[in-house]
Amino acid sequence: MVQTQLVVRNPSGLHARPAALFVRTAAGFGARVTVRNLDRDSSAADAKSILGVLAQGVGSGQRIEVVADGPDEEAAMAALVELVEGGIGETAEAG
Repeated sequence: MVQTQLVVRNPSGLHARPAALFVRTAAGFGARVTVRNLDRDSSAADAKSILGVLAQGVGSGQRIEVVADGPDEEAAMAALVELVEGGIGETAEAG
């Protein structure tokens, strides 16, 4: 199991298109992947579920915890970290 905390810096957070891209990326791996909004102290949600990710209500500047567990957990985590740090398809805001 691997886990990390990230700050979501793209303007719309994990809403609509960025959430769909996050889910699509997580779904490309066999590992179980969860995401949790640390700023709302929410329960972890399945990162492969668009409804689960949207329910986290992650806005720009909020912290998330991503956990991956399974045979390709390292690759899944690397892909999701790169995606979030790259702005999830949008321009990341400095902060």
